[in-house]
Amino acid sequence: MSETLTNPDVKPMGPDAEEEPQPRKLLSILGPGLITGASDDDPSGIATYSQAGAQFGYSLGWTLFFSWPLMCAIQEISARIGRVTGHGIAGNLKRHYPGVVVYSMVALLVVANTINLGADLGAMGAALNLVIGGPTLLYVAGFGVVSVLLEIFLRYARYVSILKWLTLSLFAYVGVAFISHVPWASVGYHLVVPDISLKSGYLTVVVAVLGTTISPYLFFWQAGEEVDDVKERDGARPLVRAPEQARREFGRIRLDTYIGMALSNVVALFIMITTAATLNAHHITDIQTSSQAALALKPIAGPFAFLIFALGIIGCGLLAVPVLAGSAAYAMGEAFGWHVGLARRFRRAKAFYGAIIAAGLIGGLLNFVHIDPIKALFWSAVINGVAAVPIMAMIMLLASRRAVMGDFGIRAGLRTVGWLATVVMAAAAVGMFATMGS
Repeated sequence: MSETLTNPDVKPMGPDAEEEPQPRKLLSILGPGLITGASDDDPSGIATYSQAGAQFGYSLGWTLFFSWPLMCAIQEISARIGRVTGHGIAGNLKRHYPGVVVYSMVALLVVANTINLGADLGAMGAALNLVIGGPTLLYVAGFGVVSVLLEIFLRYARYVSILKWLTLSLFAYVGVAFISHVPWASVGYHLVVPDISLKSGYLTVVVAVLGTTISPYLFFWQAGEEVDDVKERDGARPLVRAPEQARREFGRIRLDTYIGMALSNVVALFIMITTAATLNAHHITDIQTSSQAALALKPIAGPFAFLIFALGIIGCGLLAVPVLAGSAAYAMGEAFGWHVGLARRFRRAKAFYGAIIAAGLIGGLLNFVHIDPIKALFWSAVINGVAAVPIMAMIMLLASRRAVMGDFGIRAGLRTVGWLATVVMAAAAVGMFATMGS
């Protein structure tokens, strides 16, 4: 029988378990990868892509084309680790690396996530203020409370289905692009022909785009969701104990991840296209926040485009805030040996859910102490840049070790692209520090 029927720690799941997971339709296959990819376009990411489009027009579209296979590789590897071992990234790191290394990486992740979460809540509050007026800080508190309560008390399967539907909010940015005057031939050209500059401003934005699309919290979240998916689905078990499920599950993970990362980058590209066609075309090049981008669109693209852009910020934030809080909780929980997982009841995973509450509370409070949101995002990016490279290197080593993955270590092709992603992020981190003083 499944853990659902024998373990009171797990939230109610439904009918009796079967020995094998049943074939799944496309909508049910899309889950951890889709939500992970969609959450990558959070309000902070929207600000980065808006700045790229406003400042450099269409010339940075290539970065999203280039980063897609790198994102797919590292996210697929993270998901495989969770599905094969039945433990998340932090849990596996704890088993195979010194504690001081694991706790340092987790601390960096938690700090970066909390700052990022606070900035996203602030952007959501500011966006709602632009649409209907009223007290921004009250909206910040409301969004934070609602996100945390849903994550804690809603049944896991229902919660995941809500997050899936929230991914539709990303298409707001596709719609805005199509009501703008876009030279599509120029967009296509810059997508495949890099227009590279060595000027510090250009390199800074390239680094920011790469750091936004490939972020450590995404690794922890997708691996943790794969572990929860094993607990949720009847008949599913870690592949080290059920190797006969491997072919189906690896196919599901790849499809889910590739679609999720494609959605992430396509939407990011459309944000760049929209801001390039409107703001850059009208010589508005200094955009620091997503709300500034929405407000700047109003006199140029019209009130309808402004409204869609602003509402998209809120929808994307509602998707991203739980992922930021949840990934921090997964990392902390596994590092400290807590019961973890959104499939568990609150009373059986109090520390895990307490970490989610703390992340939401501290992130929300950052908006009440008048911390500059632009500086907060800057330092979040710096911390993520510092943490990403060693975390990715350790993930690659984990996925290649027989002691961890058994017979399911990653093959040469995936391993090559995964290490390439790690090298690219290392170069991005070096570039970030090199351009800081410029």
